[in-house]
Formats: sequence, C-alpha cells, structure tokens
Amino acid sequence: MGLSLEQKQAMVSEVSGQLKGAQAVIVAEYRGLNVGLVTQLRSKARKSGLYLRVLKNTLVKIAVKGSNLEPITRFLTGPTAVIWSNDSPSAPAKLALRFAKEQKKFVVKGGFCDGQAFDTAGVDQLASMPGKPELQASLLMTFIAAPTDFVRTIAAGPQNFVYLIDARKRALEGGQG
Repeated sequence: MGLSLEQKQAMVSEVSGQLKGAQAVIVAEYRGLNVGLVTQLRSKARKSGLYLRVLKNTLVKIAVKGSNLEPITRFLTGPTAVIWSNDSPSAPAKLALRFAKEQKKFVVKGGFCDGQAFDTAGVDQLASMPGKPELQASLLMTFIAAPTDFVRTIAAGPQNFVYLIDARKRALEGGQG
C-alpha cells in the first residue's frame, strides 16, 4: 500500500529539515541487500552518530529541490540509501566505504560536502580526511604544546642553578677529602 499525499508531504518536509543541517551526505545503492544487512548498516550508522534513511528517489528530489543539496539528485537512481552527518564530514563516507568493502552489492554512488557534489573518487578523498575526534585531539595537542614548552623553559633556569650548586659542592667536598 502506497503513502497518501499527506504522508508524502510530511516525509518530504521531514527529510528536507533533516538534510538542511547536514555536513556531508553520501548516496549509495543497496540493490540486492537483504533487510538484515540494511538493519546492520543502520545500527552501525546510529552508533557512529550518523543518520541513514532508505528513501524514494522522487521524495528526495523534491526535498532537496532549491537547496544547496540539489546536485545530489544525479545520483538518485535505483534503490537509494542516504547517509549523512551533522557533525563530521568524513564519518558518513568512512562508514559507507567500509560497508561497501564488506558487501559488494552496496555501491557508493557519490556525495555532497562543503557545497560540492562529487562522485565515488570524491567520497574516497572525503573518507581519507581525519574525523572530528582526530581533529580535536590534534588541536588539543597544539594547545597543550605551547604551555608545556613554556613551563619547561621557566623551570630550566632554577634547575640548572641547582645542578651548578650541587656540582660545586661535590668539587669542594672532593678537594677536602
């Protein structure tokens, strides 16, 4: 049984709202995958903080019409799964490519990030970018490095003076003995 017009309009509105805040969107074809495998992919997406929807292509085309995501409509053929993230641009690409390696019937068609639509090669490049946790760790280490070096430099003067006094003391004790 198909969806009523009201249900379709509600779904278009919902999808449009969800995709509006997306950092990156990946479009893939899942033809030939059974329900269990798609459920497994959904679970992996949820655990990674990603969103995955299996949607009718016409509904997605209507949902993205007039938005910056409109270029992804060229990838909307066949049974389509849409994976997106509101936090990390590389996370959906990494998940999609990892799953495509495990399941040959899952075919990544393209994606969208930073105002540009791109093909599978672009998805590969996006997946090679560091994720949000890696970038946060790198930034944290950069912030920690300067104060650590400063403290080490400040502590070096008194520490060297203590070494000098200790060396002089040993020299005097060695000369008296």
